[in-house]
Amino acid sequence: MSNDVAYPVFRYPDRAFALRTARRLVEFGRCGHSVVSAYAELSSFADVQAVAQAVPRGSFCGASAVEEFEGVPFEDQPSFLVGVSASDLPAEEAAYEGRLPVEWEVWGLPVGSIEDDLTAVIGPNVGLVNWQSLQWPAAPEAGFHGEATHAEVTLLFNTRTRELDGPTGDHTVLVHVRSIVCDGRQAGEPYAHWVAAQVGLAVTGPAQRS
Repeated sequence: MSNDVAYPVFRYPDRAFALRTARRLVEFGRCGHSVVSAYAELSSFADVQAVAQAVPRGSFCGASAVEEFEGVPFEDQPSFLVGVSASDLPAEEAAYEGRLPVEWEVWGLPVGSIEDDLTAVIGPNVGLVNWQSLQWPAAPEAGFHGEATHAEVTLLFNTRTRELDGPTGDHTVLVHVRSIVCDGRQAGEPYAHWVAAQVGLAVTGPAQRS
């Protein structure tokens, strides 16, 4: 089983500009079966409502204390804490007391279906957009043979790491390649540099592993 490794190639305080930059990489590797997924940690009732209206697809899951439902079967826990659709979200703000941040996620949608809407409403919340099933082309002259399994692009909102540390006041674009470790060194890194360079970008920081 193989793994990916991601490298930052762009960071900027304007969300829309960061999205446009990420799309340059996506379009370089996009193919017929490419998809997009997204995740966000929504810190207020207003933020949940904004995302639910702008991007109604996906699942919303309220927070709970570590031991709050210990021993309670999954199917007997409140639906809001298991995951509900936008249409089933509690309508009253009081229902969110002790349930923030609300996690929202959506998987495997067509490229271009949610990115603009989420970028417009994510606000100061931490989140990400991840484009998967891309195809990095081969570059035999540079020793690169192409990559599909781990060809991805991620746009991090208000954070700089895949662990979603933060929040920060900027947004980071990551390019993913296959992780190949030889003698303790990441042999896949030159491919990330090459991919980034094809759209006028450059690796700006150390590897981020999953």
